[in-house]
Amino acid sequence: MNPKSIITLLSSILITFLPTLTTSQTCHNTCGKLPIKYPFGTGPGCGDPRFQPYVACTQQQQLTLSTHTGCYTVTSIDYNTQVVHISDPTMSTCSCTRPSPGFGLNYDAPFAFHDSTVFALLDCSTTSSPIYKGNNNSTFPMCDSQGEDICGLLNSCDAISRLSLPISTCCVYAPVDLGPSFEMDLEKLQCESYSAVYGYNGQESNPAGWEYGIALKYKFNYKNDYPGLCASCEKSNGVCGYDCGPSASFACNCPGGLNTTTDCFFGQTWSFGSRFFPGKIGIFSVFSSTWFVILAFM
Repeated sequence: MNPKSIITLLSSILITFLPTLTTSQTCHNTCGKLPIKYPFGTGPGCGDPRFQPYVACTQQQQLTLSTHTGCYTVTSIDYNTQVVHISDPTMSTCSCTRPSPGFGLNYDAPFAFHDSTVFALLDCSTTSSPIYKGNNNSTFPMCDSQGEDICGLLNSCDAISRLSLPISTCCVYAPVDLGPSFEMDLEKLQCESYSAVYGYNGQESNPAGWEYGIALKYKFNYKNDYPGLCASCEKSNGVCGYDCGPSASFACNCPGGLNTTTDCFFGQTWSFGSRFFPGKIGIFSVFSSTWFVILAFM
């Protein structure tokens, strides 16, 4: 075989391996306009495996939270306080009222209701709903007795006032307690709709300026420690993820689509002496050996 044929053959080998180094990054650090950081991810193998079944980035670049009661848009994430805010398209607000089936969290989901969330059940039956006691004073055993102000303000909204509902048909959960099943079944409670508020924007007496939605808190783990490997991965421009195999072990997804067990600094190996990525050394060896053979025949 002449030198030109050998060079052609070995160049073909190089081209075969090039896609491995030029594939796009599998995991991304944004979904639409929302920054994505651990423990969340944009697809399988990204973020923390406990969160992957519940939080996903759609093809329309919309981050969503899925539970057994529906799919909800994630409007913001506060990574400092570890709070996720979501909106429910069936929820009533000061500007719009609509019937709703309610809201629920999966019992095994890694979320809990944040203390700032206030649920107001609307248009509940005062005669047959289980939230009322069957005694003379008709108190609210399942509701917050201090929630009358919120009910009164909600009833002052144009959208709700047009329904001409008595204030007694509004029931406030604060703090939120949906029981061991984490579910608000409005059909069972015999309420037509609900409203949820997690902030007042300094306008406590103006329901039109409230922040409507549901605030959920999350933890990284039992001790709520940010994983050190993940911190190193993100500092190296990687995205924290996991091996999709049975072990679900940690993986750092790097630009170019490579996964490492540490971080993405392996890309600086040649110039700064940092460590190589285990498992990709073989590719580097193929390049080195191939070019050595080519040079030997030139």
